[in-house]
Amino acid sequence: MGAPHQHDDLEINLVTEGGTMLYLFGGTPVEISSGSLAVFWAAVPHQLVANSATSVHWLHLPFTTFLGWGLPDTLVRRVLSGTPVVSAPSAALPTDPASFAQWAADLATNHRERHRIALLEIEARVRRLALTSLGEPVRRYTGGEPALQHVIAMVRHIAEHFREPLTSADIAGAAHLHPHYAMTQFRKVVRTTMGDYLTKHRLAEARRLLITTDLPVNDIASAAGFGSVSRFYSVFTSLCGTSPAKFRREYQGAGRHRTPEHP
Repeated sequence: MGAPHQHDDLEINLVTEGGTMLYLFGGTPVEISSGSLAVFWAAVPHQLVANSATSVHWLHLPFTTFLGWGLPDTLVRRVLSGTPVVSAPSAALPTDPASFAQWAADLATNHRERHRIALLEIEARVRRLALTSLGEPVRRYTGGEPALQHVIAMVRHIAEHFREPLTSADIAGAAHLHPHYAMTQFRKVVRTTMGDYLTKHRLAEARRLLITTDLPVNDIASAAGFGSVSRFYSVFTSLCGTSPAKFRREYQGAGRHRTPEHP
């Protein structure tokens, strides 16, 4: 994964062989070990920056499908907050590798009943994951590579302050680096600019607010950190391929966790 990306899906990863995958997930480095299952909302910027796993399954589902399952509020809130749910290897099911292969085969067909069976089984697996892993903290990276540690400090600062006006100097200051050097380090590891990464975070927050609240679109633009409503509309339409209002309507039928105020 050359650069952070985002898409409106529920992503489920299963590492079956080899070592670990290290993600920069939002503002947090997260390690997914062999035997671990990870579930997250892919609208949050995520990037695989180190990988020693030799066999991995990836599964993408429409986020409307996830919202329509009527899952426990604690699970939905955690996923919408941008925090992945990751199982410990000890919580792996021996049937997981075969199940993922079967689901991929079923979903690749045009057979409606196979699709229905696969989705029911995936829902059940996510529910089991929540039972064993929802209260567990994510496994955070503790390595000492200086460049990566500097970038982790910067992406964490972006994740914590993206709602505010931010400059490259502000972000570099979080890693105690000169802005020019910080931008070089950031681009080397993350493969994108600080500005683009910041925009991705603001866009993820706007999507979350459109799904979970009834705030007017203009208020969402401000709450997500966009400097102007016109800038918000331009970025959202360009990167999401639809308007904020249409995006909200698409999820209203599936979303059941809406609140009248900013969470």
